[in-house]
Amino acid sequence: MALKTLVGNKIMNDVIRATVKSHNKQQGKIEWRVLVVDDLSMRMVSACTKMHELSAEGITIVETVEKNREPMPAMEAIYLITPTVQSVRCLMSDFQSQNRTQYRAAHVYFTEALPETYFKQLASSGVVKHIKTFVEVNVSFLPYESQVFSLDTPDAFQFYYNPLRASERNQGMEKMAEQIATLCSTLGEYPSIRYRADFDRNGELAQLVQQKLDAYKADEPTMGEGPEKAKSQLLILDRGFDTTSALLHELTFQAMAFDLLDINNDVYKYEANPGTMKEVLLDENDDLWVEMRHQHIAVVSQNVTKKLKKFNQEKRVASTDKASIKDLSQMIKKMPQHQKELAKFSTHLHLAEECMKNYQGYIDKLCKVEQDLAMGTDAEGEKIRDHMRNIVPILLDQKVTIKDKIRIILLYIQSKNGISEENLTKLIQHAQIPAEETSIIKNMSNLGVNVVVDGNRKKIWQMKRKERVTEQTYQMSRWTPQIKDIIEDAIDDKLDNNHFPFLSGQRQGSMHRQAPNSARFGRWHKDNKDPQTKNLPRIICFVVGGSSFSEMRAAYEVTTERKNWEVIMGGSHLITPEG
Repeated sequence: MALKTLVGNKIMNDVIRATVKSHNKQQGKIEWRVLVVDDLSMRMVSACTKMHELSAEGITIVETVEKNREPMPAMEAIYLITPTVQSVRCLMSDFQSQNRTQYRAAHVYFTEALPETYFKQLASSGVVKHIKTFVEVNVSFLPYESQVFSLDTPDAFQFYYNPLRASERNQGMEKMAEQIATLCSTLGEYPSIRYRADFDRNGELAQLVQQKLDAYKADEPTMGEGPEKAKSQLLILDRGFDTTSALLHELTFQAMAFDLLDINNDVYKYEANPGTMKEVLLDENDDLWVEMRHQHIAVVSQNVTKKLKKFNQEKRVASTDKASIKDLSQMIKKMPQHQKELAKFSTHLHLAEECMKNYQGYIDKLCKVEQDLAMGTDAEGEKIRDHMRNIVPILLDQKVTIKDKIRIILLYIQSKNGISEENLTKLIQHAQIPAEETSIIKNMSNLGVNVVVDGNRKKIWQMKRKERVTEQTYQMSRWTPQIKDIIEDAIDDKLDNNHFPFLSGQRQGSMHRQAPNSARFGRWHKDNKDPQTKNLPRIICFVVGGSSFSEMRAAYEVTTERKNWEVIMGGSHLITPEG
């Protein structure tokens, strides 16, 4: 079952309906309540539920805990919040006044396990008299798509890799581990954990996740049971395992649009008609987007036009063979009954056209050089002897942005497994990169890769890549993200155990690892097994420092190609090459 559906069901059943069932005075009669959320839970609720669904269960308004709110002392509130200092403090302050509380009572649901210190603070504050429900629901991640999640923690890139932020690392890793455990719990998985051993901290994070998972398993012994589930694996990777995929210009629809266009919070804005701006949310409620998002840009416009032609034939609408955006605008005005469907076609034609316009500016020239750098060979498969001849014209080109030049330089450095300080200085001068931007290049070494090497090149293990280029491969899209090889090898039991060891051995059967007894306060982990959960083994990939859109695509591709496995892809956040 899709991640968003699982999380939506959990919010509706374990939070909203659970409160209604236990606390409504008359069953079947609506009693209005307020839903109070914080930043992460607001994004979860928005991604997985609709306001009309919440209203049908008696939610009159959704409020943010950090903001000043109008007191509603006659009404109860359902708090769905993360156990952070700020959210706990806001909850306590809502009930600190003896005479006038913010709400009549509180039903408190934490997204993950509440640390002991916060528990004690709540227990000794005035809020305790007003709490009617106190539960951990174990959903502390953002379900971005049916097979993609994010921990919504872009800061992880800093505390995990930046030596100047090392003091925040332990706390940050502890939090990430808890969030990953809630993901596994939501999926009903108790996976074997593997990690990339070439980056030290991955092993530490793997152990933290194991501890958290053991606690969830103790509270819900059926988690991960069954012969299929025993095969499931969680792969913990650092961003240094494949910097190339995070830097390349991708030419599949979703990755390209998010890289080249100004899309914020998945909202695409465009001029639908002269002077009329339109905003469209690019998500899985749009079936055309789901179908097209992983297709190569070369075929997207053709496919949208073909689908439009088919739609017109079915609806008996007169249209030309090659519909333009202008024709579509006229059709939408003439046929209001088909407005919704036609508007979708219009959005995707706009999106594809804007991507192509950017591509034909100068991105097309970049793509050839980037692919050659990534592959080490040209489109004919010939080994490239001198990359410098190809990259210098791009670095000298005034039309190419500084960010794109930095991407080319970083790809070049990776292709050489590090370069000398002298060569780096020359590249920076050619490209006219401002002094304050040069640290972006040098800081790449914090990911464990070679950047500046003067006789001290670190030995870095390279995975043997699979040969995937065929006559059907687009010349500008020859690179395959490394994650695809890693996932396939994990499924086939061919993944190198020295570089990707199991934390405590592979589970042979569902009873292989004995779960410890619960040491938590009571049985707060109410994890009802979803009867519709697919009984397929899963590979869950987690990238500290962010997962790229091309890696997300790889997860869907492997799931389609290997019918008996499902791949779930995610990271501390989701990244585009610009950040």
